[in-house]
Amino acid sequence: MSMIEASAERAAILVRPSRDEDVDAMLAIYLQHVRKGLDPADAPLYEPPQKEDLKRRRKNMGNHRLPHLVAEHERAVLGYAYVVPFRKRPAYRYVVKHSIYVDPRHLHRGVGRLLLQALVDACAAAGFRQMIGYVDAANEASLKLHEAIGFRQAGYLSGVGYKFGRWTDSVIMQRSLGPGAATPPDARG
Repeated sequence: MSMIEASAERAAILVRPSRDEDVDAMLAIYLQHVRKGLDPADAPLYEPPQKEDLKRRRKNMGNHRLPHLVAEHERAVLGYAYVVPFRKRPAYRYVVKHSIYVDPRHLHRGVGRLLLQALVDACAAAGFRQMIGYVDAANEASLKLHEAIGFRQAGYLSGVGYKFGRWTDSVIMQRSLGPGAATPPDARG
């Protein structure tokens, strides 16, 4: 695919708030990622989320001004992204942690970039000040994407995941939103 074709394809992708009718596609994308990483010995231990659980979580996130987005092209969901509170304590109410899942058939086409940028923009507009992401240390494409959108490495966790039959490391990526930590939040926050 040429640069012009890739650019045109990205322009045709719509990023929007998720809806209940997107849940089946989101669940299918999520399960593709999780099942790919399961060790056969762990498969019986894994209980996948149910459709109603995802609908409930989506609604709860919306009630708490937490963006939950999908990327779609020609009415097909190509990926989704959302944030959750970084910590439950009030001191951390301005910090969110994100997750992004892209349909494996659409990786390396700019879907993740569109979702991450839209998530950053939505969270900044909602008044959040920091965004955190945990990225598998072996996922060079995701690390480069985060750096391109202004994230920096804030930490490294060794041997914290077990998938693909081996221990994996996680890189903690962080990005300031809006004024970040340069100014105190307004009195309403």
